[in-house]
Amino acid sequence: MDSPRIAPRPSITRPPEEDSFLALFTPKLVTMLRDGYGLGDLRADALAGLTVAIVALPLSMAIAIASGATPEQGLFTAIVGGFLISALGGSRFQIGGPAGAFIVLVAATVAEHGFAGMILATFVAGLILVAMGLLRLGTYVKFIPYPVTVGFTAGIGVVIFTTQIKDLLGLSLSGPEPGEILPKLMALGSALPSITPAALLISIPTIAFIVLQKRFRPGWPGMLLAVALGSFTAWLFNMPIETVGSRFGEIPRTLPLPSMPVFSFDLLIAVLPDAAAFALLGAIESLLSAVVADGMTGRRHRSNCELVAQGIANMASALFGGVCATGTIARTATNVRAGARGPIAGMLHALFLLGFLAVAAPLVSYIPLASLAAVLAIVAWNMIERHAFAVLLRTSRGDTVVLMATFLLTIFRDLTEGIVAGFLIGTLLFLNRMAKATVVEADQPLIAEDRADGAFGRSAYDAALASDPRVVVYRISGAFFFGAASTVGSVLDRIADQRKAFVLDFAAVPFLDSTAANAIEGAVRKAQRHKVKVFFTGASPKVRRTLLAHDLRPPRVIYKRTIDDAVTAVKAEPI
Repeated sequence: MDSPRIAPRPSITRPPEEDSFLALFTPKLVTMLRDGYGLGDLRADALAGLTVAIVALPLSMAIAIASGATPEQGLFTAIVGGFLISALGGSRFQIGGPAGAFIVLVAATVAEHGFAGMILATFVAGLILVAMGLLRLGTYVKFIPYPVTVGFTAGIGVVIFTTQIKDLLGLSLSGPEPGEILPKLMALGSALPSITPAALLISIPTIAFIVLQKRFRPGWPGMLLAVALGSFTAWLFNMPIETVGSRFGEIPRTLPLPSMPVFSFDLLIAVLPDAAAFALLGAIESLLSAVVADGMTGRRHRSNCELVAQGIANMASALFGGVCATGTIARTATNVRAGARGPIAGMLHALFLLGFLAVAAPLVSYIPLASLAAVLAIVAWNMIERHAFAVLLRTSRGDTVVLMATFLLTIFRDLTEGIVAGFLIGTLLFLNRMAKATVVEADQPLIAEDRADGAFGRSAYDAALASDPRVVVYRISGAFFFGAASTVGSVLDRIADQRKAFVLDFAAVPFLDSTAANAIEGAVRKAQRHKVKVFFTGASPKVRRTLLAHDLRPPRVIYKRTIDDAVTAVKAEPI
């Protein structure tokens, strides 16, 4: 089966990732400065960096604590890793730091190998990420099917929430908290009589404040305000509640001096699987975050350059005693919404955090752990993409199997097992679908590679259609699945603002999966922002069902039988 081929009327240039080595690994900071950077850009980046730093301050500490590390390790990661990810990365808007997705892996590594093992695993993961980038493996992350990413992200969200129940309720366990979810829930259930009322009086209002703030005052830094109010309340009424200071002691005001991780050959062998898992998840998480930023801004990131930056940032984070650093979707989206112009916003976010550490470190000791647990409970809830989950459940049985296998294995077994199993099941389902989509036609001549426009039963080339400057027509040939979604999506993104209509022809598409439909939905969303009408033509009932399941329905898109019908409909409207 041929891979999908696109034949748009305009010529298609090769994406930047296929250019020279220099273009492939040039940081976006260099590109931005080369294009011109003024005082107005600096002001915008400074405001965006301050906004993100305010969001990152409580999150970095909360994620580190949930990972079994100390709050200052989370701040060191956000400062060192965040600065280098922005300065060296292949995305203009990426914000780096500790991420909720790593909580499960980091906590397991700390429990098994101690802090020394976790730091060594982080350093080795950085080396692996640099190697992945230099070998140009960033391009292949697109082969992770969409149901797998939704499944493991939702699974991580569930696991994170269970890790916060103890601090949310102020429970006292008779022994160490189990790592596996079922024994953990049993231990927490047995400890329910030890609920601390003061913890509930802090955690529940903190969650309520964040939810209501997001609804009625979305521009406010809800998480920081909620944590500050909880800390002030606990201090004012002298509540008997565990705080950052009571568990971890005083937070240092400066970064530590860099030092090499503790190394031994035996420890290296022991942590190598954890390092590989850190690298795999870091690559997926950071590139997903970069894709989200691309969708919000219309830019294109350099995936392999981004992996190299992630690797260097993780090695540097380990040198300063930090945890894993990666691109963070929520903070990156906040950066874009705050009006960032380029990577300097992310670099300033790290410097602002360093300033907060120097000035406000003594105040951190008063933060109740129940407040930080409430922040992570909100993060866990947001990680469960409920709409995407529901869409995949009703798209097809195959996508449902991949989604649920990844989701359940992530919760009850292991994150790496969930990703690998989901990918393998997705691959087998794709091969099965491709086998069913292959048709042998009797009494028909073979079609050469440069097949005619009349192939697949679609209309022949018409110069009258090609000469209409108001309409751009794309024809996709072959199976449109997760492996082709990134390539095709990059072409679909090039919708000119001045076009009146965009026609996407599916006449030669025998199969379309949820990852591809999600990529198309992003292109349609961009077209809507530019007030470009979108037409889908030639979609088979099976392809149409998948598109409709992803909310690609009228009036967002208009379905027509042929390209001729779509162009005729466009011409019938006044200019």
